[in-house]
Amino acid sequence: MAQISIEGMEFHAYHGCFAEEQLIGTQFIVDLFLEVDTTTAEQTDSLHDTVNYLSVYQVVKKEMMINSKLLEHVGRRILTAVKSHFPTAKHVTIKIRKMNPPLGGKMDFVSLTLQA
Repeated sequence: MAQISIEGMEFHAYHGCFAEEQLIGTQFIVDLFLEVDTTTAEQTDSLHDTVNYLSVYQVVKKEMMINSKLLEHVGRRILTAVKSHFPTAKHVTIKIRKMNPPLGGKMDFVSLTLQA
């Protein structure tokens, strides 16, 4: 087994419980880790025998563009979509960071990590 990671995907999206978050949006950074058997791809050097990073990114981007109130909801949607589109992924972990959240104090981000 191998771990394929796509880290630091940046999105401007409209997730949050506050009205201003739904209106002006916030920056998010997403890291995705997929556990995949790459044995065949290691021998064939063929993209068809592994997970296409571009295709994974497109699935994540599509889900990030659907507004949600909670990071938990966004994260679960992304995990479900990735597992559906890439059934060879045995285990998937996602970390979503909401940058500069409006919580009344200075902080870099809040984050959520989910696994499927």
